[in-house]
Amino acid sequence: MTPVYKRVLLKISGQSLAGERGWGIDSKTIQKTAREICELSGLGVELGVVCGGGNIIRGITASAEGINRTAADYMGMLGGVINALALQDALEKCGADTRVLSAIEIRQVAEPHIRRRAIRHLEKGRIVIFAAGTGNPFFTTDTGAALRAMEIGAEILLKGTRVDGVYDSDPEKYPEARLFDRVTYREFLHQNLSVMDSTAISLCQDNKLPIVVFNMSVPGNVLRVITGEAIGTHVTA
Repeated sequence: MTPVYKRVLLKISGQSLAGERGWGIDSKTIQKTAREICELSGLGVELGVVCGGGNIIRGITASAEGINRTAADYMGMLGGVINALALQDALEKCGADTRVLSAIEIRQVAEPHIRRRAIRHLEKGRIVIFAAGTGNPFFTTDTGAALRAMEIGAEILLKGTRVDGVYDSDPEKYPEARLFDRVTYREFLHQNLSVMDSTAISLCQDNKLPIVVFNMSVPGNVLRVITGEAIGTHVTA
């Protein structure tokens, strides 16, 4: 198989690492995810990965329950660091060379995020895992993924979710929800589609970065996207 992209940013939601349990880290799920990512790296794709932290704690949910929003968001970022370390361990057990770069300095477990350093790691064939979002409260890891994709010069942003793409309503609540094959940034924002936050979409629109939203839980889907197969939803201009 021949990849159609040279450099990619893959956003993995924290929920996708929880497996059927719905919370925490499911070892079988993260090992499966790691094997698929290693397969991409083996094809010569330069790969950056952003992990969400929603399987451990979601800042906006914690804020709604009474925790100060800034503190809650930092807690969510630290949840993302935990996921990044777990994914790094699983990837290295598959034989991959990895680096974790954190937007919050935790030098004992991760390198500080420096754009040029990240690019050098990618050029050397290492999988770079970006942790702690943007390092700022009030921004989601979707926005962090868009930002990192722009910084490293990724050709596309891949968002792995639990559903098959972008729908006109929540398919887990409404079975009749309609799946979009393609949608523009403007349509996404105008219809208030919720699979990614509006700040991330706006950032991609401003910088003309295409997005593919696809089902990460289906084995082989990441490889299919990388090789140009038409799955999921393409979000473009």
